[in-house]
Amino acid sequence: MTLFRKSITMFAMHRESIFLIGPMGAGKSTVGKFLAEKLHFEFVDSDHVIEERTGTTIPTIFDIEGESGFRDREEAVVDELTQLHDTVLATGGGVVERESNRQHLRSRGFVVYLKSPVENLIARTKHDRNRPLLQNDNPEQVLRDLMARREPHYLEMADLVVETQQASVFKVVKTIIEALKKENLA
Repeated sequence: MTLFRKSITMFAMHRESIFLIGPMGAGKSTVGKFLAEKLHFEFVDSDHVIEERTGTTIPTIFDIEGESGFRDREEAVVDELTQLHDTVLATGGGVVERESNRQHLRSRGFVVYLKSPVENLIARTKHDRNRPLLQNDNPEQVLRDLMARREPHYLEMADLVVETQQASVFKVVKTIIEALKKENLA
């Protein structure tokens, strides 16, 4: 299912960037790479930028600085990256936790929410050790709690909602591009 909310005239005129939001495991990085290639945009992953700049991993940042320290770094990177043009930006799942990030994403580009049921997210992330919030005794409950808190932000921010649970990466990218073309945005 695809929900298309609004068109952004600025996007069509200036080829603004596309920002992918959604929970961990929804496929933002994978979809983002293929989408950028199809649109002839640059692909950027905000978590990878943070790791490159700090010279360490996200889990290490969480260990040393806590989630708050990581979110401070994320906020600065998102402010910078959302000012780029002709870019597909894959964001971290918690980017919507801060109002400044929500404001930058909403006002500087076209926001696509990649939506997936918690059961799929659990299956996709169960062996991934680079997800510090899931390194506990009950990662399923953590994912459910995160989704309960973040989903209203994802939905409120999204210009387009694409469900990813039964779709291949190629189908998701095709759906996004078709929606953009339908609204004369691509």
